[in-house]
Amino acid sequence: MRVAIIGGGPGGLYAAALLKRLDPTREITVWERNAPDDTFGFGVVLSDETLGGIEHADPEVYRALQAEFVRWDDIDIVHRGSTLTSGGHGFAALGRRRLLAVLHQRCRDLGIELRFRTEAPPAAELARAYDLVIAADGVHSATRTAHADAFGPRLTTHRCRYIWLAADFAFDAFRFEIAETEHGVAQLHAYPFARPSPDHHPSTRPSGPEYPFGASTVIIEMREEVWRSAGLDRCDERESAEWCAKVFTDALRGRSLRSNNSSWTAFRTVVNDHWSHGNTVLLGDAAHTAHFSIGSGTKLAVEDALALAACLQEQPDTACALAAYEEERRPVVASTQRAARASLAWFEELATYIDQPPRQFAFNLLTRSRRVTHDNLRLRDPGFVAAVEDEAGTPSGTPPMFTPFRLGELTLRNRVVVSPMDMYSAVDGDGTPGDFHLVHLGARALGGAGLVMTEMVCVSPEGRITPGCTGLYAPGHETAWRRVTDFVHTSAPGTAIGVQLGHSGRKGSTRLMWDGIDQPLPEGNWPVVAPSALPYRPGVNQVPHALTEPELALIREQFVRSAESAARAGFDLLELHCAHGYLLSGFLSPLTNHRTDAYGGDRTARLRFPLEVFDAVRAVWPAGRPMTVRISATDWADGGTTADDAVAIARAFAEHGADAIDVSTGQVVPDERPDFGRSYQTPFADRIRNTLGVPVIAVGAISSWDDVNSLVLAGRADLCALARPHLYDPQWTLHAAAEQGYAGPGAPWPLPYQAGSRTPPTGRTDAPKPRLALR
Repeated sequence: MRVAIIGGGPGGLYAAALLKRLDPTREITVWERNAPDDTFGFGVVLSDETLGGIEHADPEVYRALQAEFVRWDDIDIVHRGSTLTSGGHGFAALGRRRLLAVLHQRCRDLGIELRFRTEAPPAAELARAYDLVIAADGVHSATRTAHADAFGPRLTTHRCRYIWLAADFAFDAFRFEIAETEHGVAQLHAYPFARPSPDHHPSTRPSGPEYPFGASTVIIEMREEVWRSAGLDRCDERESAEWCAKVFTDALRGRSLRSNNSSWTAFRTVVNDHWSHGNTVLLGDAAHTAHFSIGSGTKLAVEDALALAACLQEQPDTACALAAYEEERRPVVASTQRAARASLAWFEELATYIDQPPRQFAFNLLTRSRRVTHDNLRLRDPGFVAAVEDEAGTPSGTPPMFTPFRLGELTLRNRVVVSPMDMYSAVDGDGTPGDFHLVHLGARALGGAGLVMTEMVCVSPEGRITPGCTGLYAPGHETAWRRVTDFVHTSAPGTAIGVQLGHSGRKGSTRLMWDGIDQPLPEGNWPVVAPSALPYRPGVNQVPHALTEPELALIREQFVRSAESAARAGFDLLELHCAHGYLLSGFLSPLTNHRTDAYGGDRTARLRFPLEVFDAVRAVWPAGRPMTVRISATDWADGGTTADDAVAIARAFAEHGADAIDVSTGQVVPDERPDFGRSYQTPFADRIRNTLGVPVIAVGAISSWDDVNSLVLAGRADLCALARPHLYDPQWTLHAAAEQGYAGPGAPWPLPYQAGSRTPPTGRTDAPKPRLALR
């Protein structure tokens, strides 16, 4: 096999070494347009997991790297004059030049041809002459650009500027430091990558080793507008380094910063629909990028090389190997990119967190990517987490999720909400809740959640999504719902129950979910209405009637009558459904509201009708009972509602008296592209809460009690709504308490269930251990 590798970075070099080591008959050539010791940046961080893979695949490379590593356990967080340290993290770093030198030598020893200062021929040309072309040509990959139609790249440029610099001394720990300048907030990310030379005295001038005093990577980052305000867009390399050194003089102990062809840049997330094209395959930053704040760029490239080499060894031919490589790596990379995007978004919104209490701020920073969690951090540094909880006023021995929270005059005993979930099980299709709803909601109330929400309860027959949706528009509905609320209040005292009121709009008159979600009824359809005559799916769903002003007044009155009925039915909380493309959501999104009257146009006009409905409902809803609003914080579609819009929409509802904003996303247009993943919607809630100071309910793939603890303690959410976990386990909250060894007032077991409050025993685990071993 003849292999051509474009790019002599760590990923390309390591792929070359592995492929040659696995099969010495392979003819491998690496093209690198720069000189051997030319490189951007300074230090490289590798995880223990990655190092383990290297040790297994190539012990010689591992031994050479191990001799160079600087290891440390602590993270220092410096903000407003205080330094908080969290331990137990475990990092390993080395100089990027040393990493490249080790890989260069390994490649030479194996007989790989390294062509430095040489531009690689185009990938298409190499593909005709070689059996395999590996494009490891970085974030600006010419290969990816040349074959964009095959790879399908999507590049997203983010809102911060950053610069790679170095300090000629070794920090004691990984250091995050926040500077509040006259221009705005800037942050420092720094870590050591070279130890001081043991033979070099600090008073003597540098000589001998490359880094006699040790060395650290220093990255300075700030929002684009801060960067411009500070005049850094007009500074050269030397001036930029001097400005950074002045701002962070305490961290640098008054020393200067060194550059290396350093320039300010905005991070770009690279995603490709496909990683291979014929016999050409992308590797490392050419295929995907992950923000430097989680230190995964080199890690991902090296792991790509390991996986590609293994697949080429295991599969019968190159085509199968490239398919297997992508299948294996894509989910791992997607998970890392989600964590990286969460981390970079946190730093983009850093200014919204700087007024948090010091320990909460530090905890929030450490858990920003959602990979480090409350439970994980407690294992690493229990004293640090205990101090954060103490600062937050969390009683000793109480997980954050089991602390009470007050909404209006309603006190919830814990932070868990059973999220609204459509059940499509109304009796005889007339909107009446029946035994199913009593058992469904009653079981989850007995399961310990602080608040149990109904599904979207419709304000009119025409406002239903399906014939199976419940309502509050007929006399029998109120009586049927009262049966449910009475059971909750009597049999699960301390649990609150809320009603979500809504109107389906253009998404109405469809089949039950399991018969075809969003598909029109085969017969018996009713007319649907919307802000504009735009069908949900053209050619599939009905073209809705665009509502006139008198019809808007009628619908507003339907919401009022349903709210009055809900109050009489005994609900403790009312939520107005302004999300997911239903009627009120349809007014908010520019993708679904094309009106030219007072209810369409700019954001203020699009808010007009939802706010009119909110005000009318708030006027009749009992003053002591809280009222919340669910919004879609983004449409996940070009031209739709954005995160900035969501903040403005939330502000408007809060100013009109909403006690909390329930922050969901999407489901407004069918061609959305959600960024699915664990807790993927919570950053939108986080931003609203910490920008506006309004309580929020976070939703979206929150699946573990550890997630809830992390979000609450970090101050990213006040309440967490979980849907599918409560379908899997109606007693999810009680089981979360049992698994954490908690038995306090935040999760009391119903008296008939108390005998089951301990985890049932499994098979015997205390059998005597063998004392002697026979050989």
